[in-house]
Amino acid sequence: MSIADGSHDHEPRFLTDVNFNARILVGLRRIAPTVDLITAQSAGFHTTPDPELLAEARQLDRILLTHDINTMPDHFATFLAGLPEGEHSPGVMLVAQELAIGIAIQELYEVWSCSNHEEWRDTFTYLPL
Repeated sequence: MSIADGSHDHEPRFLTDVNFNARILVGLRRIAPTVDLITAQSAGFHTTPDPELLAEARQLDRILLTHDINTMPDHFATFLAGLPEGEHSPGVMLVAQELAIGIAIQELYEVWSCSNHEEWRDTFTYLPL
């Protein structure tokens, strides 16, 4: 099934880190009420360090959304390098902190509505694209 036939089975699923801008999430949910998104807070990861959060995102099969440009790229590279052969990460998307909220919402909406979850596997993506 594909997006063209109305299926929502393969749309990206997200997990935000604890510091992700809540206004972006509110806006995204407003234009895409069915987006599959959970926050670190709602999942009980309030104080989970980044390397462990990457493992949790993998366990939940959710793309991690973050603003953390300082440490997350290195943590993700280390995390990928440590995965057993044949294992994968759902990926990480870094949304630039200085990006206007409306643009961030639009970028995430486009990712969600125009791609499949698997397309982002093992990738570290900077938004805007």
